[in-house]
Amino acid sequence: MKLSIAKKLGVVAVAGALAAFGLAGCSSSNGSSSASSSSGATTADTTITVGASATPHAQILNAVADQLAEEGYTLSVVEYNDYVLPNTALESGELDANYFQHITYMNDFNAENGTHLVNAAGIHFEPFGLYAGKTASIDALADGATIAVPNDTTNEARALMLLEQEGLIKLKDNAGLAATVVDIAENPKNLKIQEVEAAQLPRVLGDVDMAAINGNYALEAGLNVSEAVATESDAGEAAKAYVNVVAVKEGTENSEKIQALVKALQSDTVKQYIENTYNGAVVALF
Repeated sequence: MKLSIAKKLGVVAVAGALAAFGLAGCSSSNGSSSASSSSGATTADTTITVGASATPHAQILNAVADQLAEEGYTLSVVEYNDYVLPNTALESGELDANYFQHITYMNDFNAENGTHLVNAAGIHFEPFGLYAGKTASIDALADGATIAVPNDTTNEARALMLLEQEGLIKLKDNAGLAATVVDIAENPKNLKIQEVEAAQLPRVLGDVDMAAINGNYALEAGLNVSEAVATESDAGEAAKAYVNVVAVKEGTENSEKIQALVKALQSDTVKQYIENTYNGAVVALF
C-alpha cells in the first residue's frame, strides 16, 4: 500500500463507510442522524453515538435501536459519506464507536495516522465484487480493456487480489494486502487499471469494461452481488482480513454501553436481519 492515506483519499460525492484505506478525504458527514430513545436514557452515559456508513452499517444499527432502548440506552447513528471522518471523530471523542470499516483498514489507519482505535467486535463481511461494465464477462475482455479499482490502499490491494484470483493479472510475491498497481508482475491482457475513489466506482461502471466495487457501495448503487462476474469467498482469508468491525477508542472497549452495543449487534436478530435483507451481499460472521 504504502502511499499515505492523505495522498490517496479524494473528494467524495457518497458512501453514503468503510465502510475501509480511506475512501475519501476532504469530505464531510451528510449531517443526518437517527436515534431511538427510551425513558430514562437521556444522559451521556446512556446515549451511544455511533458513526456509520449508510448502507449497510446504519441500517443494521437501526435494526437494534429498540433492543438497546429496552436496556436503557439511546442509540444515535451519525451517517458519514467517507472513510476518514468517522475515525477522526472517534479518536477525538465525538463518537463512542463507529461501524463502517474492516479490520485491515482500521489497523492501517492507525499506523498511518497515529490513532488509537481498537476492534470491539467483528460483525460482518461484504464480499468484494467484480462487476461488468461495457464488457459482460471475463472471457470477453479485450486486450487493453479498462478495469476500475478503488484508489485507497487496502481496498486497491483487495481488488487486485480479486483480479489475480480470476487469472487476469499476477502480483509480485508477498505483495499481499499492500499491493498497488506497481506490484503487478504479469498483465497478459495489458489491462488498464484505473484507480478511482471507491465511492465513485458505481458511477464510472458504464465507462469502463469492469469495476471492482466494495460491497457497501455496490448495495447503495443497486448492484446485486449474485450478478457480479467474480466475488470473494466468505470462507477464505478475505473474510478474516476484511471483517467489518465495531471500532472504539482504546480503553473504552469494555465499557458497559459498548458491551451492550456489541451484544445487540451480535444477536440472532441481526443475523436474521442480514440474511433477509442483503441476499448474500452482507454475511454475518458471528
